[in-house]
Amino acid sequence: MVGMLAGCITLLLAVRTLVLSMIVAVGGGRPRHLPDRTFRLDFHAKRANLRAMIYSSDATCFNQIRMYRATFDKLCHMLDTIGGLRPTKHMLVDEQVAMFLHILSHHVKNRVIQFEFGRSGETISRYFKLVLNATIRLQSLLLKKAEPIPEDSNDVRWKWFKGCLGALDGTHIRVQVLAQHKGRYRNRKGEITTNVLGVCSPDGEFIFVLPGWEGSAADGRVLRDAIRRPFGLRVPLGNYYLVDAGYTNCQGFLAPYRGQRYHLNDWRQGHQPQTLHECFNMRHSAARNVIERCFGILKSRWAILRSPSFYPVRLQNRYIVACCLLHNLIRREGVQDPLDEQLDSFDTGPPTIENTPLVPMETSEVWSNYREQIANEMFAAFVPLGHN
Repeated sequence: MVGMLAGCITLLLAVRTLVLSMIVAVGGGRPRHLPDRTFRLDFHAKRANLRAMIYSSDATCFNQIRMYRATFDKLCHMLDTIGGLRPTKHMLVDEQVAMFLHILSHHVKNRVIQFEFGRSGETISRYFKLVLNATIRLQSLLLKKAEPIPEDSNDVRWKWFKGCLGALDGTHIRVQVLAQHKGRYRNRKGEITTNVLGVCSPDGEFIFVLPGWEGSAADGRVLRDAIRRPFGLRVPLGNYYLVDAGYTNCQGFLAPYRGQRYHLNDWRQGHQPQTLHECFNMRHSAARNVIERCFGILKSRWAILRSPSFYPVRLQNRYIVACCLLHNLIRREGVQDPLDEQLDSFDTGPPTIENTPLVPMETSEVWSNYREQIANEMFAAFVPLGHN
């Protein structure tokens, strides 16, 4: 009995020796195993790469993430202390934010970010969502509080519009949707887009943003939805926003006269207003153009808004809001923005007049008379070029 047991043990040892010899032969003469992780060296190499991309100079920082170093530091601090973004042993907060901003700025694919930051695709996707959620949590701080134009305003563009809160309009941003939903998202130009309502202050900061509506939706329909929402757009009594001719001229929303010259380019060829309606439209267009500039700067800064991404639609709507919040933060820093200089004469062309009636936003004789009163005041004070 003992002899048989000893024989079995000997056989097992022989088999074990044979298996080990085969593993050594396949592995090139030594057992195969994972090398020790040199995490400390990898960490310092990634930090050096980040310093070269972000912290070396303001010019390099702006080229990589479309903002200067001081703004980037402030954003990281806000996301850490207010947004709930936390560093990990693998990645500090500033690298998480830099990756997020680089994607928004250049709209590069995940594999490109893998090469530039030395991270895996799963890591990049995970931190993109974490930073996005943290940025959305800052909206109560970064969205502009609406303030009416005071009675003693000296601003040449806004002094005629006492009590005005700013301007609003819709813009179309291309998105990627499922095939069965493309019909609803196809706009009048045949592009697959989402119709985004933007409301901005006279100094060019966003007050309210509503993404998510299909590209086929009319601007008036989007505005009605914004007003009806529990935490949507609110217009205090006695105040109003400037809107284009695609909206109804009604309480809270001051539109230009239809059938009259309105577009800014109409006044850049030496033409002078001949009637009070043309004078009103000229000044209305000059003031309301602030929302067009906001959209122009927004899309120039963030390349992800200029072409459809492959994120789910709900995630696309969230990063549209995040881009608007970052736009406000950059403007508040008080540094001259290179994109502002590029859009000094930005103008988008004649507005598209929608035929969809605005049922809950009906015009009234009182509001029409108010517009006529402003037009008379403008025309009375208008001095044509070449006259004293």
